[in-house]
Amino acid sequence: MKNKEIEKHKIAAEKLELIKNKAFDFIRRNLDKVSEYDVQNFILTEFKKEDLVANEKYPVQIVATNENTGFVHYFPEKRKAKIIKKDSLILIDIWARLNAKGAPFADITWMGYNGKNIPREIRKILRRVIEARDFTINFIKRHLKDGKFPRTKDVEMAARNYFQKFNLDKFFLHRVGHSLGFHTCHAKYFRFDKKSKTRIKPNIPFTIEPGLYFKDKFGIRSEINCYITEDYKLIITTKMQKEIVKI
Repeated sequence: MKNKEIEKHKIAAEKLELIKNKAFDFIRRNLDKVSEYDVQNFILTEFKKEDLVANEKYPVQIVATNENTGFVHYFPEKRKAKIIKKDSLILIDIWARLNAKGAPFADITWMGYNGKNIPREIRKILRRVIEARDFTINFIKRHLKDGKFPRTKDVEMAARNYFQKFNLDKFFLHRVGHSLGFHTCHAKYFRFDKKSKTRIKPNIPFTIEPGLYFKDKFGIRSEINCYITEDYKLIITTKMQKEIVKI
């Protein structure tokens, strides 16, 4: 991508950060009143205000609470969506691009919790997910330091091997990330996969998003965006979650 296109990605990422914060605040102000579906609609309304567009044919976003966070791709439906209550875990995964020509997507996931005492198990799994994210980033940086664009399958396995050390790899139910495109947030520039034969390409934004999912209990994901310059520098374009957002 050209520099001006990457700059549009960065602007979209900044706008998503703002909307994510507004969504958590919307939940905070309306506990026990709004559902996952209501928060999704709030996010889509904010997209319009910020002149952002999601996937045209399927613009829905991911807002999940408690056991619904344990589904990798949970999309709230009006009739089935849960009301967000006190002492609840919340996952927000949003993606969009500027409503302009040559504007790539940005895509982030953050975790929040309402309540004074975050359960120990949730805090433990969040720590593992964040450690896996940071381990994967450092794995990429080590290759770049040697003047190499890492193979996508090696990046994928870095995250999986990290979880395996704690016997958690079976709960990692999706790939470690994906490239970001102009027409969809899941682009085909390169693919993170155990069988992939490609390398990360320079100047193409991509996600790093390890997660762990426990059926009927909860799930945790941390998703950031980044790209690699032609001179082997990793540029992270989104904020990195370190602790659960207290709502």
